[in-house]
Amino acid sequence: MDTATTGLTFRDAEDNDVDLLVALIESAYRGDASRAGWTTEADILEGQRIDSEGVLAVIRSSDSRLLTVERDDTVVACCQLEHRGDHAYFGMFAVSPALQGGGLGKVIIAEAERQARETWGVTEMHMTVISVREDLIAWYERRGYRRTGRTSPFPYGDERFGVPQRDDLCFELLVKPLA
Repeated sequence: MDTATTGLTFRDAEDNDVDLLVALIESAYRGDASRAGWTTEADILEGQRIDSEGVLAVIRSSDSRLLTVERDDTVVACCQLEHRGDHAYFGMFAVSPALQGGGLGKVIIAEAERQARETWGVTEMHMTVISVREDLIAWYERRGYRRTGRTSPFPYGDERFGVPQRDDLCFELLVKPLA
């Protein structure tokens, strides 16, 4: 394992992590800072990706966890896990742009899947990805996720999720069986 993935600790986010996590998520997806990594949505969405209330809601939900990843006492990534009956939902995945491309994401998603299986006994992980994000979908496919063809609408007009720069956005459901 390379140095980008060593020395990681995983913990559940706490209320006092909110501002740091909002900044991390924003840096991974929006604005010029996001262009340092490959997960940027800056060309398809402007504005915010998440707000403090959204992060706090996940932290405080009895069916969710916001898994926070630290290295050397610095938060470097996070992801949401939500228990939904026989499956878990994976979302709010963000890796610091400066650390993207070094294998950290693979380690985090594998740990999230392990924790969802062990904590809730779920048999599948579900996620939604903006359907035009072909590189990101391909990355998830290499991790064992499969496109379902099932889509849900993008929340046009709700600026809490950003300001779309195109009119063809929707979310596609990806699913992975958990052994």
